[in-house]
Amino acid sequence: MFAVLRTGGKQYCVEPGSQIEVEKLSGEVGETIELHEVLLVAKGKDIKIGQPLVEGASVAGKIVSQSRGDKKIIFKKIRRHGKQLKKGHRQSITKLEVETISAG
Repeated sequence: MFAVLRTGGKQYCVEPGSQIEVEKLSGEVGETIELHEVLLVAKGKDIKIGQPLVEGASVAGKIVSQSRGDKKIIFKKIRRHGKQLKKGHRQSITKLEVETISAG
């Protein structure tokens, strides 16, 4: 059984036991959260596709860690003016372990 869910503006294909890194979700390490924006649920040959979401479907997962991702460098240069700008950014991420998928 697997599902496609949407969180943080991105889509993830998950199955029970898999771990994913998503944009920061509120909660403490060890808490269980439910994600209700499920776009597709498939179990063998039985496939439910949402229009845009599958009614009553949800994915439950446990928060494994709250951390920050790798640093991304933003560099801008305006030629012939001697202007440069260098910034760094680290996105806050949540690591989830998928426990159950409910088809609704």
